[in-house]
Amino acid sequence: QVQLVESGGGLVQAGGSLRLSCAASGRTSSSYSMGWFRQAPGKERESVAAISRGGGSKRYADSVKGRFTISRDNAKDTVYLQMNSLKSEDTAVYYCAASSDINVRLGITWYTYWGQGTQVTVSS
Repeated sequence: QVQLVESGGGLVQAGGSLRLSCAASGRTSSSYSMGWFRQAPGKERESVAAISRGGGSKRYADSVKGRFTISRDNAKDTVYLQMNSLKSEDTAVYYCAASSDINVRLGITWYTYWGQGTQVTVSS
């Protein structure tokens, strides 16, 4: 098993940037592909980005392509989400999650382990 803890959320103005971190403990995070997801009030949780175990393969939701970058540092057991050009519609609780699947998946059902989330609020 792996435990996940997100950090780095906060309040930012539209057009600004934030970097989220997801620290993993327990079984080494390099055993998992990792993903970032978000859930806005009254909406379903949606995928944002995913990264392979080694970091060489990445996928993004269309809504964040060109603005968000997912990365990982397996030596630190940490996954990052760099968010630039933030918009008010990016406001949500952001979650990281781990998947045992060898492929890079955006689908929520592929992910087994979840963090508690970190709030991102973008003011317009």
